[in-house]
Amino acid sequence: MKENIPAGVLALLLAAFATLPFAAAAQATSTSPGQAWPSKPIRLVTPFAPGGGTDFIARLIAQKLSERLGQQVVVDNKPGAGSTMGTELALKSPPDGYTLLLTPASYTVNANIYKLNFDPLNDITPIVQISSGPYLVAVHPSLPVKTLKELVAYAQANPDKLSYGSAGNGSSTHLASAFFLDVAKIQMLHVPYKGTGPALNDTIAGNVQVIFGSVAATLQFVKSGRLRALAVTTPQRIAAEPDVPTVAESGYPSYEVTNWSGLSGPKGLPRDIVLRLNREVNEIIKGADVAKVLAADGLSPAGGTPERFAGIISTEIPRWGRVIKSSGMKID
Repeated sequence: MKENIPAGVLALLLAAFATLPFAAAAQATSTSPGQAWPSKPIRLVTPFAPGGGTDFIARLIAQKLSERLGQQVVVDNKPGAGSTMGTELALKSPPDGYTLLLTPASYTVNANIYKLNFDPLNDITPIVQISSGPYLVAVHPSLPVKTLKELVAYAQANPDKLSYGSAGNGSSTHLASAFFLDVAKIQMLHVPYKGTGPALNDTIAGNVQVIFGSVAATLQFVKSGRLRALAVTTPQRIAAEPDVPTVAESGYPSYEVTNWSGLSGPKGLPRDIVLRLNREVNEIIKGADVAKVLAADGLSPAGGTPERFAGIISTEIPRWGRVIKSSGMKID
């Protein structure tokens, strides 16, 4: 599958490849007596297909961590089952710091809709929140709508003609879309894919008409005219596309969804490794080059302590449970 990596990150990626092999390891972190961490490449499991917003964040962070840790950080895309397959793989890996998880917002959704083979609160070691931002509501340009209100009116007049793509059954993009359909009292056919990238490709091709896509992956196609943006799902507009209103401004004040990503590891990850990674990622996202890339794609650096990120996870799981229950959403 061809990856749709935002142009802003290509220079960073090329720079990373140019510096291989990496310099000697930076500050050592102990994992066992006499052994320094990291002493070999690190796998960063990304539970979606290449080309989506989560994949974009993973590759950006992996490149920067590789430079700072002195060991290659390899992105390993493991899509499937709304991101639960890759997540389970990462969380059931040895807690030695050599398998990490790029944790998407859908992690807190999945706890409410899947029978998981892991405990979403107790089998994870939150390390740091990386970014936050909205989803971008976009449509194929052939659709005769230019605002969210017009999309709703069109859907009401043509209840069997519209479909929307998502990153998979139970993914955060699926729930963000279904949540809006419930708020707006309209119907569309859900077409799940193995990641945002494939869903975007089919929306661009016109095989589905609507997508709630991550800004990082979707905005480039809006700017090129291959998709039309109608709204963003957070309470604030984004600097990268300031003329696009929020869903609330478009007449649906009860709707709000934030797309975030973070870095986690398996249960039992040594505290010194957690703190080392937390420190490194906080420094990475403070960098002007990374902040510029994130801002260009409608995202904001997050950062903070491991405890702050753990609090987001523990708060979002019951929140999505309430949304799912009140709206009657079904995972088809």
